[in-house]
Amino acid sequence: MPSNTYAVLIADVMKSSTRTDIRGLLGKRLVAASRRHLRQKLIKLPYSITAGDEFQTIAAAPSLVPAIILDLRRTFRPLSLRIGIGLGHINDRIQPPVNRLGGEAFQAARKAIDGIKSHSLFKFEVLTSFESPNEHFNETINLIYSLHDTLVLKITEKQWKTIEEFQNTPALERAAKRLKLDSSTVSRNLKRGYYWQLSETAKATASLIKQSFS
Repeated sequence: MPSNTYAVLIADVMKSSTRTDIRGLLGKRLVAASRRHLRQKLIKLPYSITAGDEFQTIAAAPSLVPAIILDLRRTFRPLSLRIGIGLGHINDRIQPPVNRLGGEAFQAARKAIDGIKSHSLFKFEVLTSFESPNEHFNETINLIYSLHDTLVLKITEKQWKTIEEFQNTPALERAAKRLKLDSSTVSRNLKRGYYWQLSETAKATASLIKQSFS
């Protein structure tokens, strides 16, 4: 993959005005996510709040974006996120804070998240959008994620809790024990919460990104 191709993520919290505790809750989530994702080498810089309920970062590699998206969605509950991803070059030396950097990838990420907010992508609600110089890639991955997001919007809080616990301890019996449920209930919650579809989407789109930008 070209060394000058980066992936910038810009995310914001949906319906944040309805929550009085949004700043404190978002801050705690971002500190935890930054520590975890830096340790896992998923991101280059800690998440930084840019304005209000919006935050951003740079992925350690573009192909890691799908894994980041899935982890953000599960760990930020009960907060729901819109996530725009821009692929391209970055003008500056990559160093914190991320909100002082600029370039094509940042501009593309802004265009992506603005497209979600304006409902200009599709005639139905989506939560995720990619923008890059490769139009064919944009059309393909945005269609995949539009279908993916249709499932995400149907997942209940109980199902998200099961998904989070299973990802933390990816063994059915261990997850069931921690949730104080039987294994069949955990398995059912994972299926009804579309966990396997979400996982396969992350794998397939990571491969698509590698193929498109290698």
